[in-house]
Amino acid sequence: MNQQKRVLVVDDEPDFATIVQGNLEKEGFKVEVAYNGVEGLEKVRSNPPDAIVLDVMMPEKDGYAVCKELKKDDRYRDIPIILLTAVASHVTSTRYSHYDGMATEADDYISKPASAEEITKSLKRLLGL
Repeated sequence: MNQQKRVLVVDDEPDFATIVQGNLEKEGFKVEVAYNGVEGLEKVRSNPPDAIVLDVMMPEKDGYAVCKELKKDDRYRDIPIILLTAVASHVTSTRYSHYDGMATEADDYISKPASAEEITKSLKRLLGL
């Protein structure tokens, strides 16, 4: 990677966020972490990243709301967003359904547990690397 790409990882599970951060840094990305949707939005607004890895189920503001807010704003709509969720595709009784995730304007949608390879491959594709 000629120019180090910045990725914002937004996940309320510190252990998972740390693992994703470590794996992405090994792949040459510069990684910043936020632990909820509100903090994630603040970080995007203060210093927009090249891409966002965004958990769906979080307190305060969930990943669907964060994604929708960013994609409707001309300043941030072109930032690739990968939604991560533990919601199974067959679960429809929760407000976090697979269908709802697919209906967002996210650029990719990966089910947890997501492998580092899967996230890295998606980021590289979305960033044209």
